[in-house]
Amino acid sequence: MPSRFPQLLNLRRIFIVISSLLLTGVTQQVLAEKLATEQWDISADKVVRYENPSSIVAKGNVILEKKERIPAARHTTAAKTTEWAELLEEATPVKEITADEISDETEPRYKTTVTIRADWIVYDIELESIKAKGNVQIITDEDKLFAEEGNIKLGNETGKFTNATILRKKNSLHLEGKSIEKTGFDTYRIKDGWVITCKLENNEAPPWSFSSSEANVRQNGYAFLKHAKFNIKNIPVFYTPYLVIPVKNTRQTGFLFPEFSQSSNGGFGFNLPFFLNISESMDATFFPQYHVKRGFMPGIEFRYVEKASDKGLFSANYLHDRLSDPSETQYYQDTGFTHTNKDRYWIRGKADHTFANVWQSRLDIDVVSDQDYLTEFKSGVTGFKKNHNQYLKTFGRGFQNETDKFRQNSLKILRSWNGMSLETNFLAINEADKNASDTNTPLWKLPSVDFSGAVPLSDSSFTLDWDADYVNYWREDGIGGHRVDLHPTLATPVPLSPYLESRAEVGLRDTFYYVKSYGDSEWDKDDTQNRFLLEFETEVATTLEKNFFHDDSGHRSGAHQVRPFIRYGYIQDIDQKDLPQFDKVDTIGEKNSISYGIDNFFNTFTYNKSGMEKLREYAYLKLQQSYDLRDEASDEPFSDIYTKLGWKPFKRADIYYRSFYDVYDNRFNSHTFEGDYTNSRGDSFGLDYSYKPSSDIEQVNGRIQARILANWIAGGEVKYSIAHEETDEATASLTYQALCWSVKFETKYTPADTTYLVLFKLANIGGIGIK
Repeated sequence: MPSRFPQLLNLRRIFIVISSLLLTGVTQQVLAEKLATEQWDISADKVVRYENPSSIVAKGNVILEKKERIPAARHTTAAKTTEWAELLEEATPVKEITADEISDETEPRYKTTVTIRADWIVYDIELESIKAKGNVQIITDEDKLFAEEGNIKLGNETGKFTNATILRKKNSLHLEGKSIEKTGFDTYRIKDGWVITCKLENNEAPPWSFSSSEANVRQNGYAFLKHAKFNIKNIPVFYTPYLVIPVKNTRQTGFLFPEFSQSSNGGFGFNLPFFLNISESMDATFFPQYHVKRGFMPGIEFRYVEKASDKGLFSANYLHDRLSDPSETQYYQDTGFTHTNKDRYWIRGKADHTFANVWQSRLDIDVVSDQDYLTEFKSGVTGFKKNHNQYLKTFGRGFQNETDKFRQNSLKILRSWNGMSLETNFLAINEADKNASDTNTPLWKLPSVDFSGAVPLSDSSFTLDWDADYVNYWREDGIGGHRVDLHPTLATPVPLSPYLESRAEVGLRDTFYYVKSYGDSEWDKDDTQNRFLLEFETEVATTLEKNFFHDDSGHRSGAHQVRPFIRYGYIQDIDQKDLPQFDKVDTIGEKNSISYGIDNFFNTFTYNKSGMEKLREYAYLKLQQSYDLRDEASDEPFSDIYTKLGWKPFKRADIYYRSFYDVYDNRFNSHTFEGDYTNSRGDSFGLDYSYKPSSDIEQVNGRIQARILANWIAGGEVKYSIAHEETDEATASLTYQALCWSVKFETKYTPADTTYLVLFKLANIGGIGIK
């Protein structure tokens, strides 16, 4: 969105106020220090009416206060709050009292909405004009006007104020000028003035301001400044002969603040975004970005919102990269990038829509020219990091990791009803780094249809679950085809004991294939294949619970649940070597194993005033292992021990740990640790550690943000590969946050590039970035 000022003071309301005052009260031929009308209280040291010329003069401590009657309060009575209403956080029901139940109202109440003060005021009745001098003040709920003197013409609603200041509470807009003139219904002219969107103390020099010799302003439009200067502590630091600034609260067409960049690879860059307000529910932003070493890199972003469930956001960038040339050997040596294409782009977008109130659709687009693009252009207003966070915030889903080679593009349509769901998915894969040596191209789904559900069988204890799906796999080169997979399951609880939780499931899986060859590939087996599997699983468990009490009323402060279990699973062993390999459905291995484990849950409880219990999940610890009963697994039948730990020691703190421990080699095959903490003032700390030697992964990531002094905030982030002894990415920042402005210093390092950033923000204006 473009940066903008709030609306100027609505002087039109002031003219109406003064006009109604004079025409309803002061035109009486009276000599009095106080005068009251139905809406106004008027006081001054002296009020005089003159006949020639016909005028009214008020002198000394002139105060005009507009009074508005406060509507009588609507009498209601609260209905009894039920436990259901409180549990569901519903509003307390309200019963209205009828007119017969309302007692006689006392004297009406009033409040002051407008106050006008001056040392001297004269009203010319024939010319319909007002002059005010000495400490002129016009105060409303939203605005304040201060001036040495002012002239107001009621007929055409124009006026002029000398040495005037306008303060608007919303966004703390502060306007000042030697002359502020209302030139029309909604136009103003300010001479020798300045503006700041920040609240100031009396006689305090503004930390920053825009000043100009003349400014023409239209409400809900723009301010046109001539000979404009940007000042810091009243010291000019930037000059432009002409400047246009938007001055309304709603979205409007205009330029955003420019973005300047400097990097070791791209050199100096410049981006001047332009925002186009198409309608109340639709807009677009253009990004004419230029890099000295690379060339012109235009971009566009289009957004629309019809309602909360119907919205879309689409973006695109294109660059004809001068550095993507084999002759630029230094560029490739420094970065390690492998792309050779000059035409580089990233097209992305998402859309959510609900049709006929029952069909939900999700569209995701992610097409990139090469795998290096998202890594190389990660920062900036059009970079991967900002776009990922923007889409994640808008739709609840972002993009795949920037290093992923296969970018998924899909359209999903879903409907759910009565325990059943039907989903259709069209999936296209963009291969960001296509290698000529690859014999097979990615598989597309054109389409896949999945119908699943779970329904009870009559009045019995049995439940029928099923998952039936059809997929048409297509690829440019390789083996594809059609697949129908039917997987019904019959489940029932087994009443072994009132202290045991036991169940049994039996399922069938029938998969049919019609195989097709695409491109130069050939399928040397039968085009039609079929697989039939029998599955069985049963589980026995029990739950033990211990409560901890903290008072005599029996309220528990905590509880510990222990759930030991043992599970047996069986999948029939059949020959599947003639089946095509599309995904995990095609590689279901045999199974004959016993799994056992223990789950621990720790919960704490608090209570509201009515004594209702509120649960907080404090921690959990899960342990599990399997024993393989197959003959071929007799040498090492025990699986790795799986451990999963979650802990929330206090509010805004989370700790998670997962591991697989090899009982034969006495070592960890993998473990992952994640910890995050944030306090109420915004300090945060995070640490991640991943270890998986089979994939050559040992990585530690750390991040911190802390307010080191009252106005200073320090931050940092490091991604370090222990396995490769290399820093993948490091960022350090220092921010100074003042009342009306802030400045952020940041440096970012990657093996391919080093970037420096200085981001300067003005209160309620926006940001100017140099990176």
